[in-house]
Amino acid sequence: MAAIDLSSPARSSPVPLSPRRGSLHLLLRRPRRPTLRCSLDAAPKQAQAQGPPAAVAAEEAPTARKECYGVFCTTYDLRADEKTKSWKSLVNVAVSGAAGMISNHLLFKLASGEVFGPDQPIALKLLGSERSIQALEGVAMELEDSLYPLLREVSIGIDPYVVFEDAEWALLIGAKPRGPGMERSALLDINGQIFAEQGKALNSVASRNVKVIVVGNPCNTNALICLKNAPNIPAKNFHALTRLDENRAKCQLALKAGVFYDKVSNMTIWGNHSTTQVPDFLNAKINGRPVKEVIKDTKWLEDEFTKTVQKRGGVLIQKWGRSSAASTAVSIVDAIRSLVNPTPEGDWFSTGVYTTGNPYGIAEDIVFSMPCRSKGDGDYELVKDVAMDDFLWERIKKSEAELLAEKRCVAHLTGEGNAFCDLPGDTMLPGEM
Repeated sequence: MAAIDLSSPARSSPVPLSPRRGSLHLLLRRPRRPTLRCSLDAAPKQAQAQGPPAAVAAEEAPTARKECYGVFCTTYDLRADEKTKSWKSLVNVAVSGAAGMISNHLLFKLASGEVFGPDQPIALKLLGSERSIQALEGVAMELEDSLYPLLREVSIGIDPYVVFEDAEWALLIGAKPRGPGMERSALLDINGQIFAEQGKALNSVASRNVKVIVVGNPCNTNALICLKNAPNIPAKNFHALTRLDENRAKCQLALKAGVFYDKVSNMTIWGNHSTTQVPDFLNAKINGRPVKEVIKDTKWLEDEFTKTVQKRGGVLIQKWGRSSAASTAVSIVDAIRSLVNPTPEGDWFSTGVYTTGNPYGIAEDIVFSMPCRSKGDGDYELVKDVAMDDFLWERIKKSEAELLAEKRCVAHLTGEGNAFCDLPGDTMLPGEM
């Protein structure tokens, strides 16, 4: 495990309590399994597997070799600074797939204060793989070169049991992409194993109230697998990212109505993050008015609008040759901010959450995108005052059927017996091909 400690303050007290010397250094933490040791020195190094006994590693940790690096060699006293002495306590954010394209956009937004606010110092805990460890070093170097005042710690590693320690937010982005000829059931199994292991790691070492946002596809079922393997963490704390779908739907409605997209509210994405997703124009509003009063073309709403949102990711790939990364990162930011800021009065947002106890009649024990509100405390409640008609309900049930089939396909990963795959059709989003 390689850790880059950027003058991290004590985590049990407000930041900071004492002068610190900023440093970028090698820190060997107690491993739970073989880890990689590496540093971000200018001289290139090959990462080597290390697996010392836990007692030895713990003994060595306080005296691990440290090397200050650039600006972080500067001594400073945060208590004497009027700006920093009122900062909040450090927040620990773990990110998997941290060397990927989505993370390349996201990490700098997190470090800048755009997500959690201008008075929230942050520790980034970056999870990669053996193949990406050198790329993670490069990511860390770029982060330090950016001189973000709020970024107080960066650690990198390949072991989720180490990287996820004390995490208060876990953004699970890393997943295997779907390759040519790969059956959808095979993708569910391969990525399901990744998220089962990460769920166990979160259950073992993360904060008991960690908030988890699953981005790696198929994200709804991956989130279900993850939460089933983390019984000590509230199931309500797990989310599947459907905010990008919501943002795409708002954009299409704004284009059709000839308004800017900030005039569109109450947009819900129901169901799975697949082509069975249901963009809800029945409850959405434009300038505070029901969409169907503003856009009277019902055929467009039921047909073209719905299909455009469902297949937007595939069209983007055809145009650009790669899947969306920047807009996905933006939607992750939006999803977090919707949980840490109060929802505007009368509005709501979409996120894939655990359905048990939902008021809509949707099947329980799956992860399904639904409308939510938050008080800004990281928690949420489901919106009860939504309208439902036959057109909307029929499509919700189709997405529900798909998620129930996916659940049966990964039963061996959720502790529910043998898996049985009877998937109703290949409705995976094109971005996963």
